[in-house]
Amino acid sequence: MKNNVFFDKEAEFHIPTYKRLPVIFEKGKDVYLWDSDGKKYIDFIAGLGVVNLGHCHSKVIDAFCLQAQELIHVSNLFYTKPQIKLAERLVKMSLPGGKCFFCNSGAEANEGAIKLARRYGKTHFADERVEIITALRSFHGRTLKTLAATGQPDKQLPFQPLPSGFKHVKFNDISALRQSVDNNTAAVMLEVIQGEGGVYPAEQDYLKEVRRFCDEHQLLLILDEVQTGFGRTGKIFAFQHYGIEPDIISVAKGLGNGLPIGAFIAKKSIADIFNYGDHGSTFGGGPVVCAGALATLTALTDEKLPEKAAKTGAYFKQKLNELAAADTIITDVRGNGLMLGLEIAKQTAPEIVIAMLEQGFIINNIGKNILRFLPPLTIAEKHIDSMLSALTTFLKD
Repeated sequence: MKNNVFFDKEAEFHIPTYKRLPVIFEKGKDVYLWDSDGKKYIDFIAGLGVVNLGHCHSKVIDAFCLQAQELIHVSNLFYTKPQIKLAERLVKMSLPGGKCFFCNSGAEANEGAIKLARRYGKTHFADERVEIITALRSFHGRTLKTLAATGQPDKQLPFQPLPSGFKHVKFNDISALRQSVDNNTAAVMLEVIQGEGGVYPAEQDYLKEVRRFCDEHQLLLILDEVQTGFGRTGKIFAFQHYGIEPDIISVAKGLGNGLPIGAFIAKKSIADIFNYGDHGSTFGGGPVVCAGALATLTALTDEKLPEKAAKTGAYFKQKLNELAAADTIITDVRGNGLMLGLEIAKQTAPEIVIAMLEQGFIINNIGKNILRFLPPLTIAEKHIDSMLSALTTFLKD
């Protein structure tokens, strides 16, 4: 059957919420993907920052398949060993002494973090604080509540009116944050690097000052590590570059290396604010995805992938900066580790993505003038060199 038949069927039967690229992938291994015609590609987006270990990692597959043969689902009315083991592992590597809750996606993780912050604000303060301050350009999900938290008006407009309870302020501007706080403020929620917003990292002094400010005013600090977590920036979590500790962390994407799992982790004194029935998930933390996530975290540390991402990411960023210094249309290079953004002077990023796909390289664009790179953490310098050699052709002034 020809690909165009599949494309026609997708148009006929699938709600058109995705602007798909014209390729059907059938196989993946490490940093490579193969399409239905057998063409080989090097992947520089890793399923949007998900397959940090590379495609079809053997340890994840083995754990997933073994667990699927034993037990797939019983609901959260009962205990399962993979969930308890994963909870212990995840808490110890993120907020030691805290507690976590499992769900299915980053949006659900952020939704849960928002609910917990509101519950905390209503419980701890006589004026029942419920408002959360987030940043302009932020992205926290596509549910109505997480869309309301997202600081991108163009994404919000089609779905107004959205739930209330959020203020959006300029990122990396501590004065704007200070001026926005009032007696209704419960928490501040930030991405350590704004991914969907254009790959804008939080400045060192800014994030440290946010932590101090939250402590002074009894505000919770929620860090959205959905895209930055699990080695992406050169450390297990991006906040570890800043010498601070948040009160709540939301994670997903790289946790299961392709399996649908998310979580939020909170300090114990905050987590214990939830009572029985305050939150739940039918599928969250099922034994199969938890087994796969356990294998993912084991491989991440055993293979020293955060350290590899730091080294390879530094090389990648250096090469991008060298391109920017040459006679190209590059106006800025941003990011950390293997989460990098390339801003260009022309509104041609979508066309460059298509052209690179034809050359056998999978990259991503944010809007019309930003290219984003989120490769598997196993990417090598030779892959980067090969991709940049092809990309240079489309960046000439």
